Amino acid sequence: MEQSSAAAEAAAHQKVLVLGATGGTGRHIVAQAIARGYEVTVLARNAEKAKGLDGAKVVLGDALDQTTLRKALQGQDAVISALGTPASPFREVTLLSTATRALTEAMQHQGVRKLVAITGIGAGNSRGHGGFLFDRLIMPLLLRKVYADKTRQETIIAGSGLDWVIVRPTVLNDKPRRGAVRALLDLGGFNGGTIARADVADFVVDQVESEAYIGKTPLITW
Repeated sequence: MEQSSAAAEAAAHQKVLVLGATGGTGRHIVAQAIARGYEVTVLARNAEKAKGLDGAKVVLGDALDQTTLRKALQGQDAVISALGTPASPFREVTLLSTATRALTEAMQHQGVRKLVAITGIGAGNSRGHGGFLFDRLIMPLLLRKVYADKTRQETIIAGSGLDWVIVRPTVLNDKPRRGAVRALLDLGGFNGGTIARADVADFVVDQVESEAYIGKTPLITW
């Protein structure tokens, strides 16, 4: 998604912190934000995981630690959360909600207002819209506990008082970007769908300066 030189110049004044930057979608987000001229900081647990995030400032530390979060948030204009966690069929999942509570509290303390967070289809009121295979097999057998925590994560964000956008991608793939997505707020009649991580990153980075979806939960798909 190309920008004019004027838009790129405007973006250059924006400072963005990315959490979950070392994951598959997070790496696309970092690359696209840098390409648009943003000054990008990433929070990573160790330097090894942050390899390849060229052009980004790396802050090492735990996303659950308030001191680390507040340090990383200094001077930032916005935060993108691409935090994820592996499938957990049996063990309870709390990482996403715990990290999100820590993040929103740190943002409130540091006066950073804009939060764009990725959850996924199956969180909140998007549950039941993933299509037969996802809803009947993948969700109950593999992802039920993860998505229960994603729903808790969304509740924390919605109650944070921040200027937030929750982005719910459909099933992710690593295909080439198409450069266009559908963003749905009304899920009536919608079931299933896939989207490339690169297109998710495009949409998410768009929200850093856009006000179109503040306080909303767009589901994005091809």
